[in-house]
Amino acid sequence: MGEVAFVFPVEEHNKLIAAVYQKRGYDADESAIAAKYCGMATWHGIKTHGGLKSLHLDEVIGSKVGGAVPKAKIKVLPSRFPAVEKWDAQKKLGQPVADAAMTRCCELADKYGVGMVAVDNAFHYLWGGGYVMEAAKKGYIAYTNCTAGLAEVVPFMGKKATIGTNPHSWGLPTTSAIGYPIVIDWATSAVAMGRVQQLAREGKQLPPNSAVDKDGNPTTDPKSVAALLPFGAHKGYGLGLLIEMYGAYIGGNLPSLRGKPQEGGPHKRTMSFFFQAIHPEALGVGTFKDRAEMEKNVANVLKDILCAGNEKCMLPGQVEAEAAKKSAKFGGLLFTENEIKEFKREFEEAGIHWDASGLKKVEL
Repeated sequence: MGEVAFVFPVEEHNKLIAAVYQKRGYDADESAIAAKYCGMATWHGIKTHGGLKSLHLDEVIGSKVGGAVPKAKIKVLPSRFPAVEKWDAQKKLGQPVADAAMTRCCELADKYGVGMVAVDNAFHYLWGGGYVMEAAKKGYIAYTNCTAGLAEVVPFMGKKATIGTNPHSWGLPTTSAIGYPIVIDWATSAVAMGRVQQLAREGKQLPPNSAVDKDGNPTTDPKSVAALLPFGAHKGYGLGLLIEMYGAYIGGNLPSLRGKPQEGGPHKRTMSFFFQAIHPEALGVGTFKDRAEMEKNVANVLKDILCAGNEKCMLPGQVEAEAAKKSAKFGGLLFTENEIKEFKREFEEAGIHWDASGLKKVEL
């Protein structure tokens, strides 16, 4: 027999996630946007950044401890650069901030060829791939990065976690060429902490060289993980450091104190985001007579990369596209029995009754 999963209808899932957020004081609009991106992540197979992770983050470093402020309003600050906006998120929930920022980048790109939004005093936006994917589907080249909510990564050749998992995401408008946007999206740690939590929930082991225990020794036991290692040794460390520097230029403060309101005095504890959208036509240097010819060239480049002998190679975004097809095939979001139990616990803690007995069970 194959793996068994429970099918959680998207509308029901999103409605319940939004209800938990509203129970925590968030308004209907920001709750709905957060729930939408939780559902979107799971639809594309990214359960490490779905509803369970989102609600957990809000509980441990968010609204319950002042890291996120329900109903906060974004403050747009003056900028002397017309293609760049500067936002003070004022600790607003991360997903609605990110959704609005990427939308604004696309609007600026329509006018200037490129649009950027720098965001300070932000709260975690979870799955960065979702924002660039949405922009790429609309025809833009999109990028985002964010400093993480906690310093969970040990710098290369170090012993103490002082860098965040610091995800970064690119989206490329390749749907006409291959049927889906190329989405390059990953944390700069060897694995995401959400993956550690997922493996612990399912009683599975981590891959080697992913994490260390409290004594700094390598471990594959997710329940013994004290910190993560950067992927690719010095290479992942360099990218993680780069994103810390983006945050530092935006206004972010000491990474080792983010998400720890009880430590270190009156330092800032918030995250920083960076968003960028490029109109593809802004990149053309006269080779193409129109957008269609540009996209034909993009398709030819990808065809050349996946030439004879490389048929089994995968493109970034392919896994997400195939997961979306699987979700569509079964008609909803696919979860394990342990994940369903965890959802039930979250909903009950919020005072929301949910009967999961009617969920369809399928063999994958």
